[in-house]
Formats: sequence, C-alpha cells, structure tokens
Amino acid sequence: MGTPYLALDRAKLEANIHRLRSRLGGTTLRPHLKTAKSVEVARLLFDGGTGPITVSTLAEAEAFADAGFTDILYAVGFSPDKLDRVRALRDRGVDLVVLLDSVDQVVPGIPALIEVDCDGHRGGIVPGDPVALDIARALGDELRGVLTHAGESYFADSPDALAAAAEQERQAAVAVADELRRVGHEVSVVSVGSTPTAHFADDLTGVTEVRAGNFVFFDLVMAGIGVCRVDDLALSVVTTVIGHRRAKGWILTDGGWMATSRDRGTARQRVDQRYGLVAKIDGGLYPDLLMADASQEHGILALREGSTATLPDLPIGTRVRILPNHACATAAQHDEYQLGNGERWHRVRGW
Repeated sequence: MGTPYLALDRAKLEANIHRLRSRLGGTTLRPHLKTAKSVEVARLLFDGGTGPITVSTLAEAEAFADAGFTDILYAVGFSPDKLDRVRALRDRGVDLVVLLDSVDQVVPGIPALIEVDCDGHRGGIVPGDPVALDIARALGDELRGVLTHAGESYFADSPDALAAAAEQERQAAVAVADELRRVGHEVSVVSVGSTPTAHFADDLTGVTEVRAGNFVFFDLVMAGIGVCRVDDLALSVVTTVIGHRRAKGWILTDGGWMATSRDRGTARQRVDQRYGLVAKIDGGLYPDLLMADASQEHGILALREGSTATLPDLPIGTRVRILPNHACATAAQHDEYQLGNGERWHRVRGW
C-alpha cells in the first residue's frame, strides 16, 4: 500500500481497552468515540456488541446508530441548527441525549444533561450557579443529569496532580447533582471523564458513568503526562523517505502535516516531541529522531536539539512510523485505519 497511511496496532488497542475497563470495575464506561470514529473499534469496546457511547458530531451519531448503537450522548453544546437531525435520530428509536448549559438551549421533548464547568477549561455552569436550577425547571422530565469534563487534566504532569484533577472533576459534578436533587429533581446520570482522570481517579462515589476516548490509542501528550508509556501507543502514520539534506541533518519523507496534523500538544510539556517521534517500521524508536518540522506533504526528520546520537542512514524508500502528539487530530487526517493483517477499518468523517 502507498504511503502515508494510518497504521493501527490491534494488540495494543485491545490492551488499552482492557486496562481502562479493568480499572473502572463496576462503573459504567461510556466511551467517547470522537477519537476512533470507528464502528470496529466501538464493537471491540463492547466485546462485539453495542453499549452506551459518547459522540462529538451528529455524523458520528448517525453512523453508530446505523450500526445498531442506540444509547448515544451527543457531548457538544446543543444549538438549534442540529434539531432536525436530533429529532430524526430519536424518531428512529435512538435514545440521543444532548448537552446544554443555558435555558436558551432547552427544546421540549429532547432529553439533556446539564454541563458543569469543573476547571475553567471550556463551557458549562460552575457549581453553585443558580442557573442550573433554572435549566432543570425548564427541562422538567427531560432532565437526565449532569456532565463534566476535566480538560485541564491534559496539562497535569504528576500522578498527584492527575489524581487531584480527577477528584475535582468528581466533586463538581456530584455537587451540582446533589443541589438539583435537594430541590426535588431526579438526577439519574452523573457523568465525568477524560482519559487522564479516568486512569487516575481514586474515588468514583456519586458517579454513574465515566467517559474517555483517547485511551484506545493514547499518544505522546498522554505519555508526556504519565498516563501511558510510549510503547502503549496503538496509532502511527507510516511514511516513506523521499530525500536527504545532509548538510542540514535532515531526512525528508512523504508525510507532512496533512498526514500527521499540525498538533504540537507536547510543546507545553517538559519534553517537546515536535511533530512526533520516529520509529522503525517493525520495531522500536530511532534514538532522538523526531519529525522536527512539516509542510503540507513533506515531513522533515532530524535529531533532537542537543542530542549526541547519530542521524540514522535511511535510504530513499525506507519506511518509518511517526508516533503522534494527539491521536484525535492525527486520525482525523485519514479515511481509514490499516491493520497489519491487511484489514482496513473505515473512519467516520464530517459533522
């Protein structure tokens, strides 16, 4: 097959799934499929069946509904332009639940979760804000519960900081749920989750479900904050060496940012991995070799600044794997996953 292409290591994928499922014990996992956007990956999460899932686009919701998934949370703030598609999914028997943080977003007949802001990362109401009660009253019987996402956990860099982020996330969601219950509202769902907090939560008291998505593949950002090891990364982009600029210490490949994305998520970490680490096609990492820069269809491989390693001799035609900073962004550049056995898994595209 031609390069660049998106390679998926099924054994690592399955190990990553098993790790989180085992850790959560009896707490429901509602995986966020925004990372994988793949029916095949979703089925692995449920041992071949279907289960409760989270999506980030209605295109995902429609594709997974077509595959038999009927318990779906659309975890992006709801807007009126989405209403016809939401109703169409519900009319076909899908229990699609939306997310909101204002009375203006309430639509009669559409069940919803109230978004809670646990760390200032994005949207949501802060614990103690009386608008939560206003939203609950407007929803009436369509109130399903509350949801929060500890997005700032992606910038934690120690086990203690990750555990603290998980507890802060739990407390924020439970506090709003308890306040709603005190005034007579039924709150059946208390939903928390991110890949870092899902792996470092010590206490899930009061939580009914955990969401995470990146964990199926992991990436260099997750490795950088200590959630996984580099060897756990299940996803890579296979590229081919197409030239050299020896005076500059460069190896050129056919995989630019259109293949790997422009995500530089590790730039804010203690170790900046530029556009990704470089691995042998069927083995380990090349010492200190990075995808140091990228244009649209060219990747530039070079040694890490200050390295004493030797630039490897990679003849034209050599294939290498680029390990991504952000699995979601890198996967989004591609239409399908290529598995080592020749199998191809389709990805959902669009919104």
